[in-house]
Amino acid sequence: MMKRLGFFGASVAAMALAGGAAAQEAHSSAPEAAMPRPEAGINALFEAYDEAQLALSPLSKAYRGIRDEDYGEWGDFSDAAALRQHRLLQATAATMRANFDPHALPPQDALSYRLFDALAERRASLFPFREYGYIFDQMNGAQSDLPAFLINIHSIANERQAHDYISRIEGLGKVLDTLIAESRERAANGVMPPDWVYPYVISDIENLLDAGDDNAVLEDFESKVSALDLSAADAADLVARAHAAWNSAARPAYRRLLAEMRRQQPLAPTDDGVWRFDRGDEYYAALLKNYTTTDLTADEIHRIGLDNVARIHGEMRAIMEQVGFEGTLQDFFEHARTDPRFYYETREDYLADVEKHRVAIEAVLPQFFATLPTDPMVVKPVEAFREKSAGKAFYSRPAPDGSRPGTYYVNLHNLRDMSRNELEALFYHEGLPGHHLQLSIQTQLGDVPAFRRFGGVTAYSEGWGLYAEELGKDMGFYTDPYSDFGRLGMELWRACRLVVDTGIHHKRWSREEAIAYLTENTPNPEGDIRKAIERYAVYPGQATAYMIGKLKIMELRENARAELGERFDIRGFHDAILKSGPVPLSIMEENVAAWVAAQKGA
Repeated sequence: MMKRLGFFGASVAAMALAGGAAAQEAHSSAPEAAMPRPEAGINALFEAYDEAQLALSPLSKAYRGIRDEDYGEWGDFSDAAALRQHRLLQATAATMRANFDPHALPPQDALSYRLFDALAERRASLFPFREYGYIFDQMNGAQSDLPAFLINIHSIANERQAHDYISRIEGLGKVLDTLIAESRERAANGVMPPDWVYPYVISDIENLLDAGDDNAVLEDFESKVSALDLSAADAADLVARAHAAWNSAARPAYRRLLAEMRRQQPLAPTDDGVWRFDRGDEYYAALLKNYTTTDLTADEIHRIGLDNVARIHGEMRAIMEQVGFEGTLQDFFEHARTDPRFYYETREDYLADVEKHRVAIEAVLPQFFATLPTDPMVVKPVEAFREKSAGKAFYSRPAPDGSRPGTYYVNLHNLRDMSRNELEALFYHEGLPGHHLQLSIQTQLGDVPAFRRFGGVTAYSEGWGLYAEELGKDMGFYTDPYSDFGRLGMELWRACRLVVDTGIHHKRWSREEAIAYLTENTPNPEGDIRKAIERYAVYPGQATAYMIGKLKIMELRENARAELGERFDIRGFHDAILKSGPVPLSIMEENVAAWVAAQKGA
């Protein structure tokens, strides 16, 4: 998956997209002030929107590699800020609809119109439910995402930026207090994550507090400052200031957060699904529509999952026969879970094999892609302070100015949760030809509006990631049948997500029922299964986008191949998918149809 900062909660969940949800009171009139005159053109409107978004969000600027006078600021994390963000988006969309006719625009501008219109509609459908989001959880909680932002996004190239980092450490107190107050208010209204979430959150907080001045944030700061061309005295002064800021502002705020989480824990619900909220069924339906960009109902998605689980089980039985395994499919799953040869002894061995596959696939990319990534990619283990609660792997996109590479994070906290059989597919999904290739191409689409370069459509991006896993087979990889079994296992995992996500949030399954389903139907180890179900419980709907998106890409590819025959070019097909940037699946289908028509007329 692609990692997004989730500590804003649902009220500001758009932060990691084209703008950001933080806003300053001084900019409360920004939506109206930002609107250009219609004769300036639709791209001027989008540019004004982007500028207004960035003015409201220092964090979005940092993600873009913009380091200006706001670089030391966090922004406003209140619900009032979310409301301003909402008004900005909807006011811009209303201005666009009133002043531009998509049928009269050039093709690229017409596509931008449709994408912005769809974005505004999706966000509007979710906004009434913004207070249903969890601010502190094990997936996207502020307790770990704030430090992760400092470590992974706030770079330090000079002394001023070091002072900005210190300013952000000082600002942690205000940010955390704002989020604590919002979490307390939501809890009073019955919106809390399930009770089992709290030990994870508390563990993250205690890891930072127990580390004292040896915590990950201060270690990161010292490392970055040591690389500057400063005198020993100046460097020591900066480090001392950072320590003072942590101990005067951040540490007390984390203690207050710890107290609030301990207060909430005994009050937390034992049910896992969002069906327990008022209008929970409407909320979940809106989430499914947002993530999949389809009108599929929860029951339809559940059925698609069951059908694909049966299909993949059949393909797995063929591999059982290939390797000569005797027994049931469940016996084979147990074999894959427990045989020590399918796991690594050391982190170094795991990372060495990732590097081997990276080199191999880079060599053949030009045979399958006409457009290649221009950004470097690094592979990093998840930091120790958050590895217990973080997912097994995720990707963080590069900065558009080249100052930050794309990063594939792999969670090596427990090597028994990281099967050797899955290593290839996991890398192809998160790295190449998956998220890194797709997001590098998207980020470098310099001729489209910023909301397209830096935004996202989950079914598109995660559908591409899952498609990339299978594409690895077409590219000549998975030569070991057990590795191919691992690929199928990961596809099976995404098919099962359709079943268990809808099971938890629509059919009212308990966490234990969902865990039992994955245990019976997948080869994944117990820890992997438990962590996944816990993810789906706090991130409702998102996990359904992967399989829905992948199935659509595969359908479009095979339809195009059938129509074009010998004229089908996989490189051209991939350009038709990638060079638009993220789009809803219906528009993806239109783009591919236009490409097919162009090939027929060539």
